[in-house]
Amino acid sequence: MGNGKTVIVTGASQGIGAVIAQAFLTRGYNVVATSRSISKAGVAPHPKLALVDGDISQPETSETVAKVAIEKFGAIDHLVNNAGIHYSKPFTEYTAEELRAFVSLNLDGLVFITQAAVQQMLAQGRGGSVTSISASLADNPIAGVPASVPMMTKGGIDAITLSLANEYAKEKIRFNAVAPGVVDTSLHQGNLKALSPMGTISKPEDIAAAVVYLTEAGHVTGEVLHVDDGAHVGRW
Repeated sequence: MGNGKTVIVTGASQGIGAVIAQAFLTRGYNVVATSRSISKAGVAPHPKLALVDGDISQPETSETVAKVAIEKFGAIDHLVNNAGIHYSKPFTEYTAEELRAFVSLNLDGLVFITQAAVQQMLAQGRGGSVTSISASLADNPIAGVPASVPMMTKGGIDAITLSLANEYAKEKIRFNAVAPGVVDTSLHQGNLKALSPMGTISKPEDIAAAVVYLTEAGHVTGEVLHVDDGAHVGRW
């Protein structure tokens, strides 16, 4: 449970991010929730919740989020990198602007806020964790669901997770990722069940449960936890 620990959740105004933030509040954590306009998202006030508006792809947003966490709650113990964009289209149809958007939000944003969180965790000297949202499609492409460019960035999330888990193991800062398959959010449309080996669709609560587990699993690091009905094991 929370025990007064503080967690930052990015992309927290809707969908999976909003459910993750609520899951941590329910477990007694202090939560710093951020998105471009989360203060206008109708999030219910809570004494353990701080909202920060800002574009996470900009370094100054990460600086502000870290500052709010420290000033309001005194520490940064955990970070959840949930902010990201994803949509499918043929490879040759992705534009230069779309490529830059994927890299900016999915990678730049993750790097800036993770740097800020890790610096604070190192100063505190008691470890911590970073859990990032990847995607099952990054290592298990599905015919008919072309997503090469966004998956290039999601694969990068898997790669940096493993590297950082190794780099900071001695400081007891853990790095893990959750790789969802098909989740019932506004990002997915169409016949979703056909994309799932089990013929079922995950809910945001399923992803949040995996994030909470990794946050609290003190001996798990360098793990990419697939929540995808088994899609990552191959053909079905």
